[in-house]
Amino acid sequence: MAAFLEVLEETGARRGEAFNLKWTDIDLLSGTIRITPEKGSNPRVFKISTKLARMLCSVPKTSDRVWIYKNVYNLEKGFRRQRKRVAHKLGNPRVLRVHFHTLRHWKATMEYAKTKGILYVQKLLGHKNLKTTLRYTQPVVLPQNEEYICKAAKTVEGVIDLIEAGFEYVTDVNGCKLFRKMKTSYLGT
Repeated sequence: MAAFLEVLEETGARRGEAFNLKWTDIDLLSGTIRITPEKGSNPRVFKISTKLARMLCSVPKTSDRVWIYKNVYNLEKGFRRQRKRVAHKLGNPRVLRVHFHTLRHWKATMEYAKTKGILYVQKLLGHKNLKTTLRYTQPVVLPQNEEYICKAAKTVEGVIDLIEAGFEYVTDVNGCKLFRKMKTSYLGT
């Protein structure tokens, strides 16, 4: 279940798209997952974290399909049972409002907050219609006068240094990876 939820979190895939994953859709060497679309959307390929790669390695390979559940409804039933236990254990009934689709909305909102690129989020979610994507991106409230420090890296070592220094990836330009970090004086620290 944890691996399934991690797939949803990292890819923003629909539950059915994630449930239909086959081992041939996962390339652990390159660290990617290929999402086969449903609902007429577009196919997508995602880079996955080493955490998710490790989680997927621990899933038993009993068939060509990744998940051992008979169908998506059994998977969801197991999720609801675990969610109820967690809500009770934490004493937090709001946990009961979390669904598989909540992670798709979360991914869309977080990616939009990071990139401000609605077309990027549209592509990430596989939507053909921008209006659909706009329903997914929750309003993101950020400070009005954002100030950033910008850096570029051409090597893996340079990228690692910037990420470790708290910079976030923005885009590629002319063979360079561009990163940004909000100025700390602006944050009051």
